[in-house]
Amino acid sequence: MPQLLTVQVLDAVRLITLQRPEALNALNTQLLAELAAQLGEADADVQTRAVVITGNARAFAAGADINEMAERDLVGILNDPRAASWQRIGAFGKPLIAAVNGYALGGGCELAMHADILLAGEGALFGQPEINLGIMPGAGGTQRLLRAVGKSLAMQMVLTGEPISARQAQQAGLVSEVTPPELTVERALAIAQQIAAKAPLAVRLAKEALLKAQDMDLASGLRLERHAFTLLAGTQDRAEGIQAFQQKRRPRFTGA
Repeated sequence: MPQLLTVQVLDAVRLITLQRPEALNALNTQLLAELAAQLGEADADVQTRAVVITGNARAFAAGADINEMAERDLVGILNDPRAASWQRIGAFGKPLIAAVNGYALGGGCELAMHADILLAGEGALFGQPEINLGIMPGAGGTQRLLRAVGKSLAMQMVLTGEPISARQAQQAGLVSEVTPPELTVERALAIAQQIAAKAPLAVRLAKEALLKAQDMDLASGLRLERHAFTLLAGTQDRAEGIQAFQQKRRPRFTGA
């Protein structure tokens, strides 16, 4: 069975490219399982400090595999192995950047929203069109979208099934930058490499604190932030960072 993604290791950054062009990178069981496995490997690899996910010029991922979905009844959906893959993708602890060109629809939009930083090329489209099939998003689309763009736009996108452009996505806060399509991956890799040069423990704890902020009240979030800040006081990287600043040189972070 051919692999449905490719992986390039670029120093401390991994570039994962979805490779189902004949199906616009539709997320079938195999592709999601391969992606979850690759992210698990990247999480365990101390040399990997950030990951970029991308598709191709036509599609980041145009949704779930509808033909595969049609074969599953209620029991099949309850026992769907893709749920475990989504859980593993969501648990990835290192910085994850999505470089989106073309379609990011349904499961593709949900995958993009799993990223910590989302970049889009001009012409990219984001949407949750499941309502057109008599269903609804089932891999975090309703929950992540509302948190990203607010109630009104999320309701409009999910209930009408109509997509939004890259510029609309940026204005709504779903996307951090819009780039020329041919530069989307290059820009994503540049951001990933910039992050990879930082202290790994500080990056991991900062990501965790930012994500928890969505689910906590302010007082709880501030306690979590202070606790993480205090933990970092015991790291060698903190000492190196302060010393490098005092000596006017670049720090050399090791993850210790």
